Amino acid sequence: MKQHHKIDYVEFPSAGTDADKAFYGKAFGWKFIDYGPTYAALDDAGLDGGFQAQDNATKPLVILYSDDLEASLAAVEAAGGVITAPIFSFPGGRRFHFSDPSGNELAVWSET
Repeated sequence: MKQHHKIDYVEFPSAGTDADKAFYGKAFGWKFIDYGPTYAALDDAGLDGGFQAQDNATKPLVILYSDDLEASLAAVEAAGGVITAPIFSFPGGRRFHFSDPSGNELAVWSET
C-alpha cells in the first residue's frame, strides 16, 4: 500500500543498465525488470527502485509518494523548495522534482 509523503522508490543513475544489472546480480543476487533500453527496475531487492541510464546524474533520486500531487508541489514551494522539474507524466503516473535547502534533489509521484 502506498503511503502519502513516505519514501516509496529510489532511482540510481546508471552509465549503462547492463553493467549495473550484472554487478548487483552477481554481488547480491538482485533481479530486474527491464522497461526499455534505459531503465531497469529492481525486482524483490528489499526496496522498490531502479536504474536509469543517464549522462549527468551522480546521486540516487529518492522518490516520495503523494495522494495529491498538486497539493504536494504547493507544499514544497511554500516550504521553500525549488521545483527543478515541473509535473510530468510517465508510464504509470506523474511526478515532479525539487531541491531542498541543502541542494538535494528529490521527486514526488502519484499514480494516474
